[in-house]
Amino acid sequence: MAHSPFHLHRPHPWHGIPAGPDLPSVVNAYIELTPFDLVKYEIDKPSGYLRVDRPQRTSSTPPTLYGFIPRTLCAERVAKLSPHATRADGDPLDICVISDRPISRADLLLSATVIGGLQMLDNGEADDKIIGVLVRDPVWEGIRELTALPANFVERLLHYFSTYKLRVGEAPTTTIRDIYGRERALQVVEAALADYEAEYPAAAPELRGN
Repeated sequence: MAHSPFHLHRPHPWHGIPAGPDLPSVVNAYIELTPFDLVKYEIDKPSGYLRVDRPQRTSSTPPTLYGFIPRTLCAERVAKLSPHATRADGDPLDICVISDRPISRADLLLSATVIGGLQMLDNGEADDKIIGVLVRDPVWEGIRELTALPANFVERLLHYFSTYKLRVGEAPTTTIRDIYGRERALQVVEAALADYEAEYPAAAPELRGN
């Protein structure tokens, strides 16, 4: 009997999908949230399915598609690139992806070109947000540096990540300590890839790339 070329089971979005086709410049992104979502969804690490985390606490919604880069981990190496962090958050590396056309559904994969990032702290933990543009996007595909984006676009990202966990009457838990360009973002991606490989050394090496 001939073997089917297709997976009999869905690959885990974090562990079973390649990190990207041209690392660290072009990465794969698993999308958890869209700009239309009023509920925060988050990957359930044991199962790989999306889980409802919480309703958005404020009126702001993500300005871009939002998810993570498969086969990355924010651990020791990522924390060393964030001088104000006590540790990293132990999650996959987050990514915001800019697309001209509205994409209104999550739980999907896309490829993005890395152009910069936000150095965010959440309760003292490194929780960087890489920023990328959708590969083959007719408007944004030529962007290669964060400084080429409209200033108010970056301001929206700063506002969202500064406020998305706010509770009335409590001090904010998140702070943006730096906004960095492509070169630094590539270093963060490489660090997160290395942190993953150190934590999961038995994972198939061919899944690092496409």
